[in-house]
Amino acid sequence: MEGAPGRSPPTRSWGPFEPLKERAFGVIWSTSVLSNFGQLILGVGAAWQMTKLTGSPQMVALVQTALWTPMMLVAVPAGAAADMFDRRKVALSGLAFAIVCACILTVLAVMGYASPKVLLAFCFLIGAGVSLYGPAWQASVREQVSAEHLPQAVALGSISYNLARSFGPAVGGVVVVLAGAKAAFLVNTLCYLPLFTAFLFWKRKPVPSRLPPERMDRAIVSGARYVRHSPPIRSVFIRVFVQGAVGSSVAALTPLVAKDLLHGGAGAYGLMLGIYGAGAVVGALFSARLRTHLSAERLVTICALATGLMLLVIGMSHSVLFTGPAMAVAGAGWMLLMTTLNLGVQLAAPRWVTARALSWYASSLTGGMALGAWVWGTAAQNLGVGHAFLVSGSALLLTPLLGLLLPVPTSTAKATETIEVRNEPEVALALTLRSGPIVIEIDYEVDPDLARDFYGAMLKLQRARRRNGAFEWSLSRDVADTSIWTERYLCPTWGDYLRLRSRFTHMDRELQTNALEFVRGGAERSIRRKLERPFGSVRWRADTPDTRVEPMVPFTP
Repeated sequence: MEGAPGRSPPTRSWGPFEPLKERAFGVIWSTSVLSNFGQLILGVGAAWQMTKLTGSPQMVALVQTALWTPMMLVAVPAGAAADMFDRRKVALSGLAFAIVCACILTVLAVMGYASPKVLLAFCFLIGAGVSLYGPAWQASVREQVSAEHLPQAVALGSISYNLARSFGPAVGGVVVVLAGAKAAFLVNTLCYLPLFTAFLFWKRKPVPSRLPPERMDRAIVSGARYVRHSPPIRSVFIRVFVQGAVGSSVAALTPLVAKDLLHGGAGAYGLMLGIYGAGAVVGALFSARLRTHLSAERLVTICALATGLMLLVIGMSHSVLFTGPAMAVAGAGWMLLMTTLNLGVQLAAPRWVTARALSWYASSLTGGMALGAWVWGTAAQNLGVGHAFLVSGSALLLTPLLGLLLPVPTSTAKATETIEVRNEPEVALALTLRSGPIVIEIDYEVDPDLARDFYGAMLKLQRARRRNGAFEWSLSRDVADTSIWTERYLCPTWGDYLRLRSRFTHMDRELQTNALEFVRGGAERSIRRKLERPFGSVRWRADTPDTRVEPMVPFTP
């Protein structure tokens, strides 16, 4: 089960552009490049307009904060919605909202009302629409490509942004110089339309489910519980937050690099972002090949060190001849770093929670970048732009130390595929999905000499129970017969218990198999499912009407 992502021998079918041959992914990916193109032009126009309206470095950096903060706030419920409902419709809703807000900002700019507060407000709103679309798009990649193309598809998803970044900022700078910020806002609006059309005509194959979708609040809680009880995913989130916070100086302060360090204008700003994006594209193109030769942890370490060194060069340089190459290498290192961490989440999260896991990933990344943008903007205002880059680069050079405590996960996609639990529970009560709480008790007979090993294996199995939806997990031992152990956990409702059973993965089965190796006979002794506080399931009189409208849940596939 374990192994570094991409360690399999490379084949011709694993080329970086192979996923584009799958029609749905190819069309959506192509239009996403144009959408990202428009998003970057929006950022260029808003940032440069802010430099004209106010000379405050902090206000310029806040443009990026306004674009990133919605991802931190909206991504989590957006991820839950993408797991609960049709991901195509969720993506369309987010794109439609972004298009409407972009139209309004364009009209306000034409009318002369694009003040600093208006710019920040509409950057936030447009970012919110994109944030709603993002988790649905990323989670649907697994539905658009075959399993062997998933790593390349994830890399291409990042390439779409950086391919646009290679040309978008430079073109955005030209648009701003020739026609002003209002033209940049109009171009941004038009660039969303092809992606909206692509999702509109995507014929998504619905994945049938025996159970209705969870409520939004419970879906968010179950996603958060999975992250909390999944150490590999939790490690990625902590690391990506730190990386985003310390490494966001490039995105936040590049306008000031062009203006204050290179003494240029909008053209220099667009050129620096274009070079940075071109480097990112090159890095993404080599990501699959690098993963065949390097473990995920070593690749992250090398990228962090390379990017940190380049930030030091940017902070000390006043010449395009030095700053340009440093931006290119920093772009490549940052792209490989983010792609590796993103792939770690996708491989460690099962399908039922993929969108929520990716939304938490995006929330961690953009939360760190939003915080970092504010920190580096403040540092640039108080210490100067060059010194802010020196501090940012030095901090980034220290981040590989996190790998000693929080290594990058190395699970495979197959390990997180769900498997069918065939043994249906015997039920005599007329249960509904809301019936509960449900108590599960499982007895095991274990040789007392193997008690310590069994206990350690059950503690690992506990994580699988909890991340799939179990509460109040406990393990007890019979005081009269020391070979008898009882595992006990609770599900809030019968529907939650059925969902827990449907979330069982190959990785969970391996944990259960490891625990059963210490059990006499290799199987549980008995399983009891009980309705706790069953007074609601008993009518006071035989003729008392049952006011519940939910039918009894069927138990056969």
